[in-house]
Amino acid sequence: MSELNIKKIVESLIDTFFYAGEISLKLRNNGLIKKIKADDTPVTNGDIEVNKILTNKLKELTPQIPIISEETSDNKMIQDLKDFWLVDPIDGTYDYINNLEEFTLNAGLIINRNPVAGLIFAPAKNRMFYSYGNNFAFEIINGKNIKLGSSKNFNKDSIKFVSYSNKIKPEIEKIHKKLNVKSFTKMKSSLKFCVVASGEFDGYVAEPRAFEWDIAAGHAILQHSGGSATDFDNNKIIYGKENFKNPSLILKSINII
Repeated sequence: MSELNIKKIVESLIDTFFYAGEISLKLRNNGLIKKIKADDTPVTNGDIEVNKILTNKLKELTPQIPIISEETSDNKMIQDLKDFWLVDPIDGTYDYINNLEEFTLNAGLIINRNPVAGLIFAPAKNRMFYSYGNNFAFEIINGKNIKLGSSKNFNKDSIKFVSYSNKIKPEIEKIHKKLNVKSFTKMKSSLKFCVVASGEFDGYVAEPRAFEWDIAAGHAILQHSGGSATDFDNNKIIYGKENFKNPSLILKSINII
């Protein structure tokens, strides 16, 4: 896949993400149609429509690359996937359904089982993040591409993390203490990766949970901002694992690696 122009592909997707985000908000404003999936999690017509918009554009840009999306069964039975897209059309469905702001649209490009590009858009917050290589991670602010990875007034005596829960499990609390974490803030969805990449927060810790499509885009953006993502044993995170299940996770901003 070395012939791919990853920068061009990512930049060609940005307008599609803005459009899909606009549609997600419009559908929510009109009243979402909700169903419960076989795994007992909710899905809406917004998830399905955004998935259609994103995957159609990906097929147009990279027809040779399989797409693995949370919302379809397509390609999930392919063995030994190495090069593929991971798409989570709406991450943070609870927030999406309940008129909250932290839900995101996500696509991550995996090449040789490693994340090489990511796009994340939080439409209710109007925050768009993307990356396509080391030192090429950005947020679009007022129409300008602002490079991620700055210190944001980092204070080593006041390290702050994000968390998916207000209650910290003992194993995670142990890691927080080891990293000298002084405070944490609950945050939903892949927006956690973005605020660590931007330096607004310093890291995130989670036991094995969720799926590869939940983290691939954010992993790329964080890594390309100079941060890191490993499991609890400091192993790198690779993709295309059985059932696309995630291992444990420690995210660190460029400030603390």
